[in-house]
Amino acid sequence: MPEIYLNDIQLAARYGVHRSTPWRWVKADEAFPKPVKLSPQCSRWKLSEIKAWETRRALSFK
Repeated sequence: MPEIYLNDIQLAARYGVHRSTPWRWVKADEAFPKPVKLSPQCSRWKLSEIKAWETRRALSFK
């Protein structure tokens, strides 16, 4: 199955935040997935890594 990549706008929409927020999370939270640089002007997050982070985060609140 091919990997799905999300840009900052898609990631922000997923969480209902501003598009700059995921970039702040990258700097502030070591557990938050780092974006993959696909080209000099193109960074994306792997959806599989985002889902894994969400699962870990949900489990930590139980």
